[in-house]
Amino acid sequence: MRLYYSGGLLLFIFILVSCYGKKRVTDSSSMPKDISFIEKSYMDLSVDPGDNFYDYAGGAWRKNNPVPASQTRWGAFDMLGEFNKKVLKQITLAAAENPGVKNSPSQMVGDLFNSGMDTAQIEALGMKPIQKSLDEIKNLQSAKSIPAYLANRTKKGGNPLMGFYVSTDDKNVSKYIAYFRQGGLGLPDRGYYLKEEKREKMIRQKYVEHIAKMFELIGETASAAQSHASAVLAIETKLANASMDRTEMRDPYKTYNKFKVADFDNELSNFKLGYFLEKIGATNSDSVLVSQPDFIKEMDKMLETVSLKDWKIYFTWHTLRRSGSFLSKKFVDEKFDFYGKVLNGQKEQKPRWKKVLGVINGTVGHQLGKLYVKKYFTPEAKKRMGELVDNLQVTFGERIQQLDWMSATTKEKAQAKLNTFVKKIGYPDKWRSYDGLEVTRDVFFANIEASDLFDFNYMISKLGKSVDKSEWHMTPQTVNAYYNPSFNEIVFPAGILQYPFFTLNADDAVIYGAIGAVIGHEMTHGFDDQGSQYAADGNLKNWWTAEDKKKFEVKTKMVVDQFNNYRILDNKAVNGQLTLGENIADLGGVTIAYEAFKKTKQGSSSALIDGFTPDQRFFLSWAQVWRANIVDAAAAKRLVTDPHSPGIFRCNGPLSNFGPFYKAFDVTKSNKMFRPESERAVIW
Repeated sequence: MRLYYSGGLLLFIFILVSCYGKKRVTDSSSMPKDISFIEKSYMDLSVDPGDNFYDYAGGAWRKNNPVPASQTRWGAFDMLGEFNKKVLKQITLAAAENPGVKNSPSQMVGDLFNSGMDTAQIEALGMKPIQKSLDEIKNLQSAKSIPAYLANRTKKGGNPLMGFYVSTDDKNVSKYIAYFRQGGLGLPDRGYYLKEEKREKMIRQKYVEHIAKMFELIGETASAAQSHASAVLAIETKLANASMDRTEMRDPYKTYNKFKVADFDNELSNFKLGYFLEKIGATNSDSVLVSQPDFIKEMDKMLETVSLKDWKIYFTWHTLRRSGSFLSKKFVDEKFDFYGKVLNGQKEQKPRWKKVLGVINGTVGHQLGKLYVKKYFTPEAKKRMGELVDNLQVTFGERIQQLDWMSATTKEKAQAKLNTFVKKIGYPDKWRSYDGLEVTRDVFFANIEASDLFDFNYMISKLGKSVDKSEWHMTPQTVNAYYNPSFNEIVFPAGILQYPFFTLNADDAVIYGAIGAVIGHEMTHGFDDQGSQYAADGNLKNWWTAEDKKKFEVKTKMVVDQFNNYRILDNKAVNGQLTLGENIADLGGVTIAYEAFKKTKQGSSSALIDGFTPDQRFFLSWAQVWRANIVDAAAAKRLVTDPHSPGIFRCNGPLSNFGPFYKAFDVTKSNKMFRPESERAVIW
């Protein structure tokens, strides 16, 4: 999936989980006492494992662990997240009490935390932190002044109409290039503006009400605020109509549109890329990549057809939307009422310290990461993780060689790609520098603005420089993992190397069923329907024979069809095309991890532990990681926006295609998960 970061940075990377926050680290104190690593108390033994393995492995836990009021989802990932936040809180509080030398990690982390926790000052300031931004909007004299305004907001991290970032050129990954992408929407997806279904119509109504309330908070009358909200919805609906669908955006060739700046500007009347680039300081860019050209062209027309008055209203709204979480309580509460309660079903806000910790992770996250790994990441964990990655890489190579549907020519190139994976484990060898960023205890909002500008300058400075492949695009404290096709790298931050994913003293079945499947998942992303379009050198180019590509597409269509038939929430369908890459990675992850496990001493034995065979423990470890409850509103949103399938199908879907699972739990034709062999998707 495409993942966006603070400061406008975008990378085409593929991740294990979707927006489940930060997790926990290698620290034995985080483990339950007397753990056997497969928790029988989580299991619902009244369920036949062949009917619903997800409930069999974790059904009792799900019945006894409802979603807490401050969460929208609660499961193994989130429990790790809560533990990790507490660890990070301890580190942050220590830094806040003793910040140390200026510009040191502890000073930046500690002073940013103190400024964020100074609610008395934040309340006293009210809306003053955004007054300059609001005045800038009021002072716009004509539509011709809007491009300069957008350039200024881009430098400050808040372009309301479109995305701009610098990243590697997908077809020439040794070079950085400027990208433009669609944006401008306050709702999570274009479908919320265009669909006439009950939920979408309700959300649009509540959205308009929310916008109006935010305008009232800055002194507008109720009638004016309502009129303003209608104007915002009208503009965003036009932008939604011009936006590319999420499923279509999964095709990297459709979003790779390279232009000479002058050539693209010839097709525009009001918004000139050359002028914009000059204003933001990107003067050495003669070519750009425009992910959605039709959107930029429609935006260009709208600068003329939409009145200046309505543009000012729209820009004011997006200033409020972006900044509301950092202002006084009335703004924070109103924003939460819509984006937390209505959109996601969250009943109450998270404690203030967790919100501020989130800001720290998003601004000086690598400074916090330095403090984190120093205390919580062990050399033993890194060494063991390296061994596991190597084991799965070898196994994956053996599987490629044994494929009966791929020619020798394509196999050779697939092996070359696999064998050139860059492996990053734990934390960066070279830390990101924050030289030039000043963080103080004084004003929270000023710190955020300073960070936004610093991130922009850091990003824009890459143009014209050699690509730095040592860079990490997640902080070490993140419990997640990713594959980046441009660097052909797999990355496993320290945060994920902890129970239940990774535990040094667990048996191999548990380790391979959890972190092993994570490793296999990220490796498979290099060969899913998107990642497979990138060659070993990271460039977007075909390395397949035409016949092999057709065979691959037949196999991936089986996965699309399988997941299209899954339903949640009163028959709402999973989007098999949107989730295809993650579903392929889940299938590959469990398959490769299992085969690697079978090479271990335990994998070749039949010795029981707690009454389970080694194979059964492997699959139970896989399934118990996915256990979770989620509120309906969040589940409905994820169906539209999330490239990952719901947890039950991430667990059961791959297993229904996997013969060793059938054997381990005696799955027969009478079971609900049974699929005839001819209908089982087997790709990598």
